[in-house]
Amino acid sequence: MKLGKLRRTDVAKCVEIENLLFPGDDPWSSRAFHSELDQGHYYLAARSDDEEFLGYAGLAVVGRRGEYEAEVHTIGVVPEAQGHGVGKALLRALLARADELAAPVFLEVRTDNDTAVGLYEAHGFKKLGIRKRYYQPSGADAYTMARPAQAPARDEVAP
Repeated sequence: MKLGKLRRTDVAKCVEIENLLFPGDDPWSSRAFHSELDQGHYYLAARSDDEEFLGYAGLAVVGRRGEYEAEVHTIGVVPEAQGHGVGKALLRALLARADELAAPVFLEVRTDNDTAVGLYEAHGFKKLGIRKRYYQPSGADAYTMARPAQAPARDEVAP
């Protein structure tokens, strides 16, 4: 498996995966993904060695040098690749980017998604609270989770 920049040509596959993974919770549209890319957010794609698209992940960074904050916007992995380390690799790459900026990382995750919650906790995230009825239209609750800032890998890196 290899990670690389999410391409605009990947967006249709991302939308397909969103519809598979989040059918009851307003999956992201093509427009949403293009907007994220237009804003310059950090988006990655996971591909198999033979270039099969396995998943995607995105991180937004806001603030200015010394005061950055990051937020995991999305992680999605094709069902047949789940449980094989794809999501973990994508998350670690997002966290490495946040660590370059010494940025704390925030996210929301469904309270009933035990696999994702466990993954985030294993990577230093703690639950801060619950957002009631966060996911629509299902009305599912979300945990807000955070991981403290880590030391930057190198000095003065900008997003």
